[in-house]
Amino acid sequence: MSVHPDPTSDAVLKRVRTRHFAQAKANGIKITGLTSYDTLTAQIFDEAGIDFLLVGDSAGNTVLGYDSTLPVTVDELIPLTRAVALSAKRAFVIADMPFGSYEEGPEHALRTAMRFMKETHAHAVKLEGGIRSADQIRRIVESGIPVMGHVGFTPQSEHGLGGHMIQGRGEAADRVFADAKAVEAAGAFAVVLEMIPAELAARITAELSIPTISVGAGAHTDGQLLVWTDFAGLNPGRVPKFVKQYAQLGAVLSEAATSFKADVESGAYPGPEHSYQDD
Repeated sequence: MSVHPDPTSDAVLKRVRTRHFAQAKANGIKITGLTSYDTLTAQIFDEAGIDFLLVGDSAGNTVLGYDSTLPVTVDELIPLTRAVALSAKRAFVIADMPFGSYEEGPEHALRTAMRFMKETHAHAVKLEGGIRSADQIRRIVESGIPVMGHVGFTPQSEHGLGGHMIQGRGEAADRVFADAKAVEAAGAFAVVLEMIPAELAARITAELSIPTISVGAGAHTDGQLLVWTDFAGLNPGRVPKFVKQYAQLGAVLSEAATSFKADVESGAYPGPEHSYQDD
């Protein structure tokens, strides 16, 4: 994302802000996002020019060992978010509000959002739900905290949605569209569209004044977001249809660990070059 035609000029973007999301949509510039949960990946993705980093509740699956995002707590996400926010110099850092941290109502949501902003140095929060979460979004935005919405397939509601299923097909398209409009009306600066038909995502993108970010919603949105362990080939098992793997870090790490084990067992490591001498 660059609002300046000449990236070498003195006016090069130093920190992505919410206004840059709006400018990117207006200028037809695609927005890029990745999840991050630690200082090292945050630094790497930030230096690569990724526009925003989401400290997602996907940490439940990728960091904390859970089989879903539902058990993730605010207390677990705060140190992860802090690490990312303190490490990214340019990227816009968004804290994901986990299940159970905003559903009770607007004041509950605001308290959680305030904790994230005060304790992590994040720049915004994200929460799931359209019409059902509109009052929470509005209350948080009114307090001065930017909010990214999330509609379509919402992982925190996977049991109510019948599992990991495409949303918005057929007559259900109107419901997803209404959810996206509700997020916009509540004051969110952007909205994630997850696992909905590409045609519906294109329609929503054309109708909304705020940027749309695709997670498996096709190419005709204002930006794309991937879980970093998916795009880097680190997760074992089935790869979602919408994920393009840009590396195979799982295989690289496995090979490295295997080589380390063999070298230690054979005595090849550590060698003289890895040992300190008296002189």
